[in-house]
Amino acid sequence: MAVGGLVKGGGTGKQYEGGVTGFVIFTCMVGATGGLIFGYDIGISGGVTSMDIFLKRFFPWVYKKESDNTSHDSAYCKFDSHLLQLFTSSLYLAALVASFFASWVTRAYGRKMSMFLGGLTFLIGSLLNGFAQNVAMLIIGRVFLGVGVGFCNQSVPVYLSEMAPANLRGALNIGFQMATTIGILGANLINYATSNIKGHLGWRLSLGLAGVPAAIVTIGGLILPDSPNSLIDRGQRQEARRMLIKIRGTENVDEEFQDLIEASEASKAVDNPWNNILQPKNRPQLIMAILIPTFQQLTGINVIMFYAPVLFKTLGFGNQAALMSAVITGGVNVLATLVSIFSVDKLGRRVLFLEGGIQMFVCQILTALFIGYTYGTTGQGQFSKSSANFVVFLICTYVAAFAWSWGPLGWLVPSEIFPLETRSAGTAINVIFNMTFTFIVAQCFLTMLCYMKFGLFLFFSGFVVIMTIFIYFFLPETKNVPIEEMYAVWKAHWFWGNYIPDEVLGTYAKDIQMPQKA
Repeated sequence: MAVGGLVKGGGTGKQYEGGVTGFVIFTCMVGATGGLIFGYDIGISGGVTSMDIFLKRFFPWVYKKESDNTSHDSAYCKFDSHLLQLFTSSLYLAALVASFFASWVTRAYGRKMSMFLGGLTFLIGSLLNGFAQNVAMLIIGRVFLGVGVGFCNQSVPVYLSEMAPANLRGALNIGFQMATTIGILGANLINYATSNIKGHLGWRLSLGLAGVPAAIVTIGGLILPDSPNSLIDRGQRQEARRMLIKIRGTENVDEEFQDLIEASEASKAVDNPWNNILQPKNRPQLIMAILIPTFQQLTGINVIMFYAPVLFKTLGFGNQAALMSAVITGGVNVLATLVSIFSVDKLGRRVLFLEGGIQMFVCQILTALFIGYTYGTTGQGQFSKSSANFVVFLICTYVAAFAWSWGPLGWLVPSEIFPLETRSAGTAINVIFNMTFTFIVAQCFLTMLCYMKFGLFLFFSGFVVIMTIFIYFFLPETKNVPIEEMYAVWKAHWFWGNYIPDEVLGTYAKDIQMPQKA
């Protein structure tokens, strides 16, 4: 037992035969491209809304306030506009609503069907945005993008967790977050390039090129096989067994196949997964599916990812310097996610969560103090080149901490902890809370920046403290535990074990050494 009665876990789970095949690597890489559309949108909106020609056409009152150097208004308030924030946040409101429908599609028709529908609707949204003539067309396009994000974010993490072997589930599942960070970096690079194009072609290319990752995801949804779990759940047992043999690289899959069948039968005995998920035995998973995505957004990461160019322009950076700073943070995001891929199945989920939380907290405090001292409460101060570089360094260090902890693990852990009978509902809840708080942050950030100024970083740092303490006491280690055998992990936990009846453990309890409760 770890300090405070926590389960060390990891490595005690049932081990099935089979290795890592090229086929499963390929399918997980293609499946993970679902993260591209999510990342591209996160990165593209902030850069576009910092382009003067875009603001002048669609949000002229913001452009006037932003370009008026004689105004006595605080520099922190130049971009404060609810309609401008709605341009970014409407996508996440649509994703929230779409998650309810995506849950049903994912369970009834399979994970790949949800991916296909997500890519297709995102493609439609990218076309509407690229050819937008007014704000209404922009918002409608963003709604279509949101539907695509809702479907892909609901299905892709589950698909990856089901296809991957237990000992590599973390690394392969984080492929989704890796694709997300690549999408963000790609969007930042495109914004930097298109900002130099004269006329309206620049921002149209930025928004319209979202069709490229959308096409990749749509094609992936057509060519990918369904997971064995999904095939069994839909009555295609022989096809499921063939698929399991193919992805595990061995004929000896009887034990794992039987466990999947038993999980499916238990799932079919549940008339309504939304009612079942409220039962006490599913209380730990439900709490995690609510709080982990909530805390993920309350780290304040999307202050950086959505509005990096706007934030840097607010702090006095020039337009090109602001866009380049966003490119730098995007590059750090990609590289740091690689750290998580190579360490999550070795160090475990808890270590990364805790270290990332501490590092983010320190960086947020230093950033707030430095901006407050240098830039003041009115935003009339001036950054020197060295001061500006130091702010970028602090923000990059903060982004790196998020990228190897709460970024990928916020999707990985909720996707791997639910039994089959509640997996679609549980994943939907995860997406719903993620999109809810993403919408809130996106819709309120520019207003919060206006009123809270540099104190905004202190605001989010308080939540980082709370969520790090929560992980320390309430999240057991889940590395290397087969996804269908997760109940034993909760049963062994000092707190959650009180909610798990012995009968749900099945034969798994006989195969592991159960730690004593604190």
